[in-house]
Amino acid sequence: MTSAILDEAYERFHDTGPEWGEDRLTNHGPMAAEVLVRRGHEKLVHRWVDAYLRRLDDLPSATETITDDTWREALGDQRRIGDWTQFMRREVAEAPWRDVLRTWWPRLLPGIVAGATHGVIRTSHAVRTLLSGDENPVVLDELANGLAFWAARSLGIPDATAPTGTLDPAAAVAALPRIAEQEGPVLHRFGQFPALAGWTSAQAALRAPADPDDARALLSDLITATTVHYLSHGQASPVLLVHAATAPNAVLRTIPALPTEMWAPSLAAVWSASAAILAAYAPAQPVPRAELPVVEPTTDAIDDAIGLAVANGDEHVIKFSDTAVDVFARTGDAEALAAAARVRALLGG
Repeated sequence: MTSAILDEAYERFHDTGPEWGEDRLTNHGPMAAEVLVRRGHEKLVHRWVDAYLRRLDDLPSATETITDDTWREALGDQRRIGDWTQFMRREVAEAPWRDVLRTWWPRLLPGIVAGATHGVIRTSHAVRTLLSGDENPVVLDELANGLAFWAARSLGIPDATAPTGTLDPAAAVAALPRIAEQEGPVLHRFGQFPALAGWTSAQAALRAPADPDDARALLSDLITATTVHYLSHGQASPVLLVHAATAPNAVLRTIPALPTEMWAPSLAAVWSASAAILAAYAPAQPVPRAELPVVEPTTDAIDDAIGLAVANGDEHVIKFSDTAVDVFARTGDAEALAAAARVRALLGG
């Protein structure tokens, strides 16, 4: 029943565009529906989808076929989302999904900021469904949709630098510099990185992984650090800053489907993405801890946090809370639960 409900949600979103409205906001429908089902709220999915569908635009039509010989020139061309969707759906129809993912993941990693990291996040939710054993055609198409959005919106990070240092993720996050003008769209903000003193060295300061398992451990610690960081810094940009945590969590959820040699490069790419989001949007000074919520880590804490996120209804609250409870389940750190309470307060109470 659970798979059937999610598959039906994927089918309903199948021909909606990855963005909507004049401001080109991201379509979170399939991602949030996956969280609702996986977290035991499948009975609410149809009603949530009914409400969310009203805001969405149709998927743009394909205009020109992308091929194995022409994909590079189409990368990052947002006007060709219809072409990319047609191409990726053909890819997953003609080859095993794991092979498609292993081919396109390294090709797309340099542009991981695509759609404010929603390309990789949407891909990861589809992968999590596939890894659960649901490989129905509509799920394969959802994987294609995520990869297509990532490809069409591909965006690199100026002066992205792999970790070579000694800092753990929490210390590396704390040491990030900030751009001078934290205002305007992402391209204006990211355009300041080449002139930002300490930008490349701050990225490089993260400890380099010793092996694939260590890369996975560093990813986990990065998710913890960025989730807890949101608690005291999220107010500056409540929506954008959630992705500093949800993007690395997307990578962590996807790497079980990838060869281990891709794990360290995946860590490097998403670390630069999280660092860029924080440097461009997070304030330098935290809110004093005494002014922030405290959540007791009860035996029902995870269910309570998800239930409150679902009651809130905001798609970013649902997805960030999904990440926060992952952190709490893994570490027992109640600050992750407090961060979930913080995002609820900032995005609708």
